[in-house]
Amino acid sequence: MPLVSAPLGLRAVDLRDAGERARLDAFVRAHPEGTPFHLSAWGEAVAEGCGQRSHMIVAERADGSLAGMLPLTEIRSRLFGAALVSNGFAVDGGILAEADAAIRPLGEAAWALAEKLGCPTLEMRGGPVEGPEWTLDDQIYLGFVRPLAASDEAELAAIPRKQRAEVRKALDKDLAIVTGRHQTDARDHYAIYAESVRNLGTPVFPARLFRAALREFGDSADILTVRSEGKPVASVLSLYMNGTVYPYWGGGTHAARALRANDRMYFALMSHARERGCTHFDFGRSKAGTGPAAFKKNWGFQGVPLLYAKRAGVGGVPREINPLDPRYRLKIEAWKKLPLWAANRIGPLISKGLG
Repeated sequence: MPLVSAPLGLRAVDLRDAGERARLDAFVRAHPEGTPFHLSAWGEAVAEGCGQRSHMIVAERADGSLAGMLPLTEIRSRLFGAALVSNGFAVDGGILAEADAAIRPLGEAAWALAEKLGCPTLEMRGGPVEGPEWTLDDQIYLGFVRPLAASDEAELAAIPRKQRAEVRKALDKDLAIVTGRHQTDARDHYAIYAESVRNLGTPVFPARLFRAALREFGDSADILTVRSEGKPVASVLSLYMNGTVYPYWGGGTHAARALRANDRMYFALMSHARERGCTHFDFGRSKAGTGPAAFKKNWGFQGVPLLYAKRAGVGGVPREINPLDPRYRLKIEAWKKLPLWAANRIGPLISKGLG
């Protein structure tokens, strides 16, 4: 990467260098806007799990200290085209900067890399951008984060009345909670998650992505599963960072609805996260005006617009993979009707190119 005007310089980082990874991860953990999706572990998990290539660009001061960084995933798909995304398969990412002077140079360096790689679209899922070249959108997605209460009783009281009643009904049912990160936990979680996303009309990610995330994040990731009569019915894989729990991949079987297993799952995760020392619960993103967004609001989370940015070349049109796009409606309805075995076989081949 070429140098920018002093005192900042830009360069690409070799993520195979353990020392560089440790340095970058320390920067992410110390930054107030840092997320698990900025960590090198995320890029490594995506690279292994989905076969996509991870990149990292940093801005450094004259003394070698970091002024900013930008993790990127090079996405290639025969169905959805090519794009450079920060960060791939994540709901967050984008530029992390300690100095405003690093923002525009990092964005320009990312665009130069996208052109070099033949990616017609550059996507930023969060973080600042500067310049008229970007198309900004804060209308599609909402983020949901709130503090955890001090106890289970206080947590119940913090949940709005209607949803609190549902949680109490779930607590009255004979459901068991199991938390772990072993092979059996991963197997049960994947089976549940795959059924859940098929029912929503979405292709499931490759199983190796979940295995890679568990390995790369180590003790900063685990799986919580709800069982009814010994059978797993709801499960969520969560990430942990800086006192926040991120329930990222979760779902339930068809039986989970009548059992209120999803309500039990998230309430149990709040308790589990509190025991781990967490103070905040990040419920992730949902599209404005959808059922998932309403579900999170019912739990007492207020949706905050997320700012995403895209860039394409002159005369180009940015990649569009929003499932709410009318072009995908019939495909989604057809996917819901697929036999589960077929969806699980075909889904990973499609989803690894979505990013």
